[in-house]
Amino acid sequence: MRDHLDTGARGEQLAADFLKTKGFEIVARNYRHRRAEIDLIVKRDDWLIFVEVKTRTSISYGYPEEFVDDQKARLIFQAAEEYIYSTDWQGHIRFDIVSVRMGMPPEIIHFEDAIN
Repeated sequence: MRDHLDTGARGEQLAADFLKTKGFEIVARNYRHRRAEIDLIVKRDDWLIFVEVKTRTSISYGYPEEFVDDQKARLIFQAAEEYIYSTDWQGHIRFDIVSVRMGMPPEIIHFEDAIN
């Protein structure tokens, strides 16, 4: 079980570093509301982006981005709604997925507006 958590944490760090190089500001990591968690909340200009990071060491069972199901999306929306309300955010919002495929080097793909 520990390897799974370590892989996820490494993937989230790689995703955060990747997004920073693209000009995003990291606002929050692992934001929790009730049973929901948002891996990264980032900002650029007047956009607030809620990011689900999916990391896999192998694509034997599918690509990382394919593992965001409807239930996960609902939980992300609920947590995002609470964050928007609690911070009184007035700008644009979007829900993205960052797919991290561990390897040498890791492959990172950013899917904008991927959860709707």
